[in-house]
Amino acid sequence: MVRRRGFAGAGVREITGAAGVPQGSFTNHFASKEAFGLEIVDRYFADLLTVVDATLEDPGRPPLDRLRAYFDAISERLEERGWQHGCLIGNMSLEAAEHSEAIRVRLTEIFTRWREPFARCLREADAAGQIRLDVPALDMADFLLASWQGAILRMKVERSPEALRRFRRITFATVLSPSA
Repeated sequence: MVRRRGFAGAGVREITGAAGVPQGSFTNHFASKEAFGLEIVDRYFADLLTVVDATLEDPGRPPLDRLRAYFDAISERLEERGWQHGCLIGNMSLEAAEHSEAIRVRLTEIFTRWREPFARCLREADAAGQIRLDVPALDMADFLLASWQGAILRMKVERSPEALRRFRRITFATVLSPSA
């Protein structure tokens, strides 16, 4: 329901109706809709970390291959949803961060944690001579995440994978190129 209608657009009545539970169940489990928002962000990120573990944290692949594998895995998930719902973390960042300090803080914590495996891959790629990092790895990781989120936003608007393909093509040909 939150994916389809957005966090603000999904009412508690609609959420409980879609879940097939009485509305009172919501208030028994969550002190507020904001608490529910925190829970869905946490659960979404926990699921996303399974992709991170299978790709970015895979020691059997060279660092740049791990980055490519991550973007491929996420692209496959987005394709399964018809290129329309995007990333819940990105969606909540756009929608709820301005209205909920608790959600904004949690999203900041998530982005801080999320960039770490990217930064490790970038450091390893630099050490292996696959790329040359001229900026701190954490800054480059933040740049990649922000650029990727922007590509996902365009993908949602266009209902097409082209923005994701363009992100990959340009990123690996320029920013993550051995000659960059």
